[in-house]
Amino acid sequence: MKKSSFFTLLIIAFVLACFLTPLGDFFKVRLNRIFAASPAIIELENCGKIDSYNWKLKDGKWDFFNFNKSKGNVVFINFWASWHLPSRAQFKEIETLYEQYGDRVDFYLITDEEREPAEEFLNKNKYNLPITYQIIGEPAPLPLLPPPGCYLLDKNGYIRIHQTDISDWTNGKVTDVIDEILAEK
Repeated sequence: MKKSSFFTLLIIAFVLACFLTPLGDFFKVRLNRIFAASPAIIELENCGKIDSYNWKLKDGKWDFFNFNKSKGNVVFINFWASWHLPSRAQFKEIETLYEQYGDRVDFYLITDEEREPAEEFLNKNKYNLPITYQIIGEPAPLPLLPPPGCYLLDKNGYIRIHQTDISDWTNGKVTDVIDEILAEK
């Protein structure tokens, strides 16, 4: 067998492994992370605003609470699902953002899944994020986005980021905006 034929077969085997084996999921997550762009920042004069904070949700312990508790705070909202590859791909960056801002920003990682698959995903990947469960049919103060959609709300309820695709949440552009919003009166 020629060297070039051997390398061609090796590349074909690698590509097939990426798509047909569990190893492929690992590579797809990594590729999603590599190609994630910075989220689009909305200038204040172009921002929409939520009218109400009245939204019933469930926390990680399956207890009901109201989104009203975040009125006047900076809020990061992510809609996710454990089965959704782009959601899984950006979770690591969201955890990094949470570690940096979790004491000053309210984080809502919202899923409409049952508790078991969500907790299994978190435990398997050793994530320490505050998970929120959406109550199906409960009216929300803003449009519910498909995974991996995200919002960043400022203290006055203005939507400063509205992102529908996987994003790089650990870049300087995002942290600059969060720092700016946190410094606003």
